[in-house]
Amino acid sequence: MSNGQNPNSEQNSGSEEQAGALPAEAPAPVPSASPPAGPAEVSGRQRLRAGLWPPRVSRAQLIVALLLFVLGLGLAIQVRSNSDNSALRGARQEDLVRILDELDNRTQRLEDEKQRLDDQRTELENSSDQAEEARKQTLEKERQLGVLAGTVAAHGPGITLTISDPTGAVEADMLLDTIQELRAAGAEAIEVNGVRVVANTYFSGDGGELRVDGRKIEAPYEFKVIGKPQDLEPALNIPGGVVQTLEKEQATAEVARVDDIVVDAVRPAKQPDHARSSSR
Repeated sequence: MSNGQNPNSEQNSGSEEQAGALPAEAPAPVPSASPPAGPAEVSGRQRLRAGLWPPRVSRAQLIVALLLFVLGLGLAIQVRSNSDNSALRGARQEDLVRILDELDNRTQRLEDEKQRLDDQRTELENSSDQAEEARKQTLEKERQLGVLAGTVAAHGPGITLTISDPTGAVEADMLLDTIQELRAAGAEAIEVNGVRVVANTYFSGDGGELRVDGRKIEAPYEFKVIGKPQDLEPALNIPGGVVQTLEKEQATAEVARVDDIVVDAVRPAKQPDHARSSSR
């Protein structure tokens, strides 16, 4: 029928009304994808640290480093050795001047000896009678060696040294040190309490019971020394020398210069048992 309503159309309209009454649901938001992670920025300090560690050392650099270490160690040792306290650091100015004078005198003695030998050689070469000149020089050399060996008496300028030992504190090594100081200062002949001092002289015994070459000597100990007084006396009085050492032991040492002193104690000439001259 034309006027009849279509039931399907009514349902459709009803459905449309319900649809229009209810709001349409909004689509769920789709999460946006995060941008891909890129490399983090590296600071200058991090780049410097990465460049320094771990170290990349070549063989040449290692050798150079080792050489620098050895050089630095050597310089440190040298500086330390130069900065060590010297025995002369605390000496007075006049004492240092006296020591320098003594060294200059020793140098001068060596120069004089060299000049004397040169003159002898010149005389021998220029002499018309070389045999006679050689004989004269041989005799002179024999006398000189006799004085040094203690087989002949000698006289000349020098000093006397008298050591008093009231407490018996002077030991054998102190007297030996005295001999060494005198020899270093140019002593040519030495006599101690009537005993001639030679190359093989030795001191023994304890304080108050001393012996020289096995012969007992008693205080005061008297030294007769031939040599240049200007060299011998300062050598005994240097700081820390013989005189100061004896004074620390409650002993006294008196030094006197003598214009002409006689050393007449002699030693018999001894024939060597095994040594022979190598000259031909």
